Amino acid sequence: MEKGQATAKQCAACHTFEKGGPNRVGPNLWNIVGSDRGEGRGGFNFSAAMKGKSGKWTFDELNKFLANPRQYIPGTAMTYAGISKPEQRADLIDYLRTLADNPVPLPKAAEGAPAGEAPKK
Repeated sequence: MEKGQATAKQCAACHTFEKGGPNRVGPNLWNIVGSDRGEGRGGFNFSAAMKGKSGKWTFDELNKFLANPRQYIPGTAMTYAGISKPEQRADLIDYLRTLADNPVPLPKAAEGAPAGEAPKK
């Protein structure tokens, strides 16, 4: 979790992380994992592109978005280029998962996966 928290410092220029925290240029990220995309977040004004991408922020959706936000959701207002290293994205998503009163459980390893191998996020 420490690695994810360190990576999250890159996000702190535009986002807050604490429960009830304010929105900045980007929305507050408390309880983001499993939440509805483009909705809520304390009245944050999401771009039309984000509002148009329905669904929830799952581990997989966050991974795709954080890899290249503007490619994954063309027209998003998020100008951050993305995180190219899969390990850093996984650490960040794991950290974001902990920012909730009831964190979303980590996915179980796929059946037949080698023992001890971390599940893909």
